[in-house]
Amino acid sequence: MLLSFPLTPFTPDDKVDLDVFAEHVGQQVAAGPAALYVACGTGEFTALHQDEYRDVVATAVRVAAGRVPVYSGCGGGPQAARDFAQLAAEAGAVGLLLLPPYLVSSTPAGLVRHVRYVASATRLPITVYQRANAILDPAAAVALLDIPTVVGIKDGRGDVDAMLRLVTAVRASGHPRAASFGFLNGLPTAELSVQAYRAIGVDSYSSAVLCFVPDIATAFHRAVQADDAQTIRTLLAEFYLPFVALRDAVPGYAVSLVKAGARLSGLAMGSVRPPLVDPSDEHVAQLARTIDRGRAALARL
Repeated sequence: MLLSFPLTPFTPDDKVDLDVFAEHVGQQVAAGPAALYVACGTGEFTALHQDEYRDVVATAVRVAAGRVPVYSGCGGGPQAARDFAQLAAEAGAVGLLLLPPYLVSSTPAGLVRHVRYVASATRLPITVYQRANAILDPAAAVALLDIPTVVGIKDGRGDVDAMLRLVTAVRASGHPRAASFGFLNGLPTAELSVQAYRAIGVDSYSSAVLCFVPDIATAFHRAVQADDAQTIRTLLAEFYLPFVALRDAVPGYAVSLVKAGARLSGLAMGSVRPPLVDPSDEHVAQLARTIDRGRAALARL
């Protein structure tokens, strides 16, 4: 499944621009993803006030109008995560992506305790985002099966060997929910790792690229589904690898470069909020050339 993680646009005076956001969500829905995940990492969850968060989720739910399920991020400290989970439910989200707890590091068992604490305050299904200071081991992944509303794990760590161990532990656990428990590839520009993750049984992935070049993102997804090796190789070489090289040039470009791409597409996305930084003019020009190169390659296929 191809999953959309929309951006959050801001006005020049630093307000959430709900009109632009609605247009952006409409374009994302039209691209045909399996689900929308709003106010997550790409959507600058950590930069949003609770009122802004509620408005963003409610707007996405309104625009999607049942055509695509809308999930939302939640996180921060344990009590803050509970509060955001409740706001998401009030705004009409159908599920949550639980981001790593704020700042504090712990053990895998401590992370399960955190998930259980948040889950106790909401009926919404929860996908646990593994990355940064939130790292699971096989025992912790199996323990999540005993929390009825936890439905999956999204991996942003990128250790395929470790992820294989989680998937295998869950599938072989004998737990009644083991077969239905979901796993998502949530790496930045997940298209680069999609084939490796598919080999270990993780077929769904998030696509930030969908936010600004949906034609390329959906063509790549179709090629993956069809095992079209020629299209995959071409789009990796002509677009994805050059894009990732640029993305890696500056910390935070995984969000701000995507937002710049959406601006190039004609959406008034505005700037990213601090501590993120906007791309330089030189890098935006390089991004525009990369997009042109990717679309030229797509046209030749």
